Amino acid sequence: MRVAEISMADTHALRLAVLRANTPTTDVTFPEDDWPGTVHLGVLDAANLVVATSSWVQRNCSEYPDERGVQLRGMATARALQGTGVGGLLLGAGIERHREQGVEVMWARARDTALGFYLRHGCTVVGDGFIDDTTQLSHHVVVRRLIH
Repeated sequence: MRVAEISMADTHALRLAVLRANTPTTDVTFPEDDWPGTVHLGVLDAANLVVATSSWVQRNCSEYPDERGVQLRGMATARALQGTGVGGLLLGAGIERHREQGVEVMWARARDTALGFYLRHGCTVVGDGFIDDTTQLSHHVVVRRLIH
């Protein structure tokens, strides 16, 4: 398995299968998908199939407004590979890429069902939980400082 930059369209199948399952919407696009500086990263398997996706948006976190931030969006791993380390591989590669670019804070609006994953990978929960308007699922903001 390897991490590579992928196209926005390459994120759609996993976003639909993983992030939109059992939600009121099938829309898999984000307004920030084609913003300047947005990067889509994926994990490709031996057959070059995308088995995990993530999108990284240049946007500061409200908890750290004076520090350069990147928002992680659309993190999705194929259900059969969840819990195998593929998501951690992708998250780590994205964090390292942005750390090298001088980004100070990575943040995400994480589903409560994924909080354990983010906590295992050095993130901290900040603020109160909320219901996401799009998915109608419980979320919290998670942050990880990239430069100490």
